[in-house]
Amino acid sequence: MEKIILPEEKTIERGKLSKTEIKRQYDLISEYHKKYLKKLGVKMPKLRNGNGKFTMNALVLVYLSLGYPKTRVVSKTELTTFIRNFYPKVNDVQQARHLGAQDGWWIVAGGRDNIVLKVDRGSYQLFTLEQSYPDFKKGHRITDTGDWEKLKEQYGFRCATCGSRDGEPHFNWSGTKTKLERAHKNPNKPLIAGNIIPQCTKCNKADRDRWVYDEKGRVIKLADASFVRNFDKEVREKIYRILYVEFKGVNPNKLKK
Repeated sequence: MEKIILPEEKTIERGKLSKTEIKRQYDLISEYHKKYLKKLGVKMPKLRNGNGKFTMNALVLVYLSLGYPKTRVVSKTELTTFIRNFYPKVNDVQQARHLGAQDGWWIVAGGRDNIVLKVDRGSYQLFTLEQSYPDFKKGHRITDTGDWEKLKEQYGFRCATCGSRDGEPHFNWSGTKTKLERAHKNPNKPLIAGNIIPQCTKCNKADRDRWVYDEKGRVIKLADASFVRNFDKEVREKIYRILYVEFKGVNPNKLKK
């Protein structure tokens, strides 16, 4: 496959690329995508939108891929300067982060616990065009399925919350064997496809239907309102103030259901 060509250094320093350079770079990225990434579900951004303008996703990917495989660290400031050649009013370019976590491109974002590249906070670097972003799932999200075996497979046969692997010693209780159970994402809803994550018996038992989880096993909401009583007084007071403002001090018994 043809190596992606780095335009002249002075061009990059100005943060500008010609339309021809952008098109050529995009076409070469497309070749890598077709060969390595399409089958993994990585989304290839459109080059132009309905108005014929270059899309911001395509521009960001093109700029980060310059010189591939010897890419370089690009600060958000530099990236924003480049994008402003096409979108003058843009203030904060978030496309690099979205292309990684959401669309599957392996773009290293600074400030995270990265193991492949050292990148400072506020900067990005394209790592490879031959592998997808780590843990990227085809279609991005876990497929809603009622098939328990298939669901466990999507999670690598690990507890969504602690990561302990089914049938192996537990991470936190090494003397016990991990056993996965069907667990609610939201205990206030039925245990059906779309509302199930695999949890080990330890995590599921400790939960006691208090929390709402996302598909990665992270707590995102409180499911049992009565558990607020266990919070520190300072926290309860803050919650009270928030709710008092939201409901305008109305007596709870007079609230419309």
